[in-house]
Amino acid sequence: MSEVLRVLIVDDTRLARRELRTLLAELDRVECVGEADDVPAARAAIERWRPDLVLLDIQMPSGTGFDVLDGLDAAPMVVFTTAYDRYAVRAFEANALDYLVKPVVPERLAAAVARARARRAAAASAAPAPRGTLGRDDQVFLREGERCWFVALREISRIVVDGNYARVWFRGESALLPRSLSALEARLDPALFFRANRNTLVNLRMVERIELAVGDGYELTLKDGSLVEVSRRQARELRERLAL
Repeated sequence: MSEVLRVLIVDDTRLARRELRTLLAELDRVECVGEADDVPAARAAIERWRPDLVLLDIQMPSGTGFDVLDGLDAAPMVVFTTAYDRYAVRAFEANALDYLVKPVVPERLAAAVARARARRAAAASAAPAPRGTLGRDDQVFLREGERCWFVALREISRIVVDGNYARVWFRGESALLPRSLSALEARLDPALFFRANRNTLVNLRMVERIELAVGDGYELTLKDGSLVEVSRRQARELRERLAL
């Protein structure tokens, strides 16, 4: 029997929260761990309860569902719930698990929960990351202007210093993450991400070619065609990592 799926409900309307809780109660092995009614409360609830899935309203007086996710260390699986279907394209561009228009149809919610179970099972089958770090199938929420994405760490090719923040490159796109490169490096699986130089973390599984560079360093060609320099200081560690 599969483990219980832990769900958080975020909606500014008490009636909507009650209806979702009632629908969840009809599903097997689903636990509603809590509720939140605005952006700050939702962020705090996600950090506190670490739910598997968040049923997330988009329009709230204190901000949007996208604001809830912006800046979280790791994004949970999300199903957006809203009375406005005009946000659907934006939600699916973000690679949300699903998008449900209110009033939520029980069968649609059940299907979304089933997808959440399947995604959790797929992530569980991957090799675990060291304790306290984010694994290859953990996802982050990225935002650039009005565009936003859920991105699994395995999809990221490189992370580069951009002022006080870090620019993340993935799937032919890039977005700013409000974290320093050092803070990110401390949370990422060292088996997956390597500090190539002062300004760049690179996903070793995205490396397509390695060539010698001037000064006893290396030049990496990534699968997306980008080039990354490995400093002489880091070249020895790279050789040890890849047994060159």
